Amino acid sequence: MPLSLHLIQPTSVPIEVEGVVPSTVRDKTLAEIEQLEVFCGNRKMPLAEFFQVTGEAGDETMVWSGNLSGVHWLGAKMTSGRVIIEGAAGRHIGSEMSGGEIQVHGSAGDWVGGEMHGGLIHVHGDAGHLVGAAYRGSQRGMSRGTILIDGSAGNEIGHTMRRGLIAVGGSAGDLVGFNLLAGTILVFGDVGIRHGAGMRRGTIGLWSENRPDLLPSFRSACRARPLAIDLVLEDLRQKGFEIPSRLKTCQFDLYNGDMIEGGRGEILLTAV
Repeated sequence: MPLSLHLIQPTSVPIEVEGVVPSTVRDKTLAEIEQLEVFCGNRKMPLAEFFQVTGEAGDETMVWSGNLSGVHWLGAKMTSGRVIIEGAAGRHIGSEMSGGEIQVHGSAGDWVGGEMHGGLIHVHGDAGHLVGAAYRGSQRGMSRGTILIDGSAGNEIGHTMRRGLIAVGGSAGDLVGFNLLAGTILVFGDVGIRHGAGMRRGTIGLWSENRPDLLPSFRSACRARPLAIDLVLEDLRQKGFEIPSRLKTCQFDLYNGDMIEGGRGEILLTAV
């Protein structure tokens, strides 16, 4: 039986549960887990003040439930195990995690997988801004791992991303892959503006049926269907991510850029 943490009642004051992850609780009793300190606003309080704790922690599986939209840093810095979030959750899900798996059966706030170093995050709903992004002032964002968003996401997905894969099944906002260093970002729905601005390397796939306008610092290279696309799509299918049937055989138009940064990055649009 997994460790279950059910939010007793919603609070208007943010709750931060950073550090309450499978690897840190696996050897603790329920009484010890209940006394772990979390932040409610600027006050440190025991976990049991907000959550009903049941089950066992030994198998490194945690289930968080309740109205968690005001609960932040779920699964942050986790290194192993599995976290299941039932319902909507707050900011920084899986930020700086380096291993393990997080499944979110609902929507998530901003900074999903911020500066993530490894593992898998799958949000079966929408996400906010700055998925896999660098914190303000940091030199790099997500460096490894996979983030899957079944629904839509906000602005600056993969900001200063260094490595890894982000896939968004729905739409996205502006500045996808802003300052991208390397890695892969795929968006299957409509997107906003200024994608790939400042990118140095890496791949951005903008695969809506409505092709977006690109910045003038991107140049058309060729039309093709790289073998790597089929490998990536198959990997996504195996992880339970839905792939539109129109992408199974279509061709792609490749654009290189950002020429201001050397032009070694690439944006792939579906051919028309």
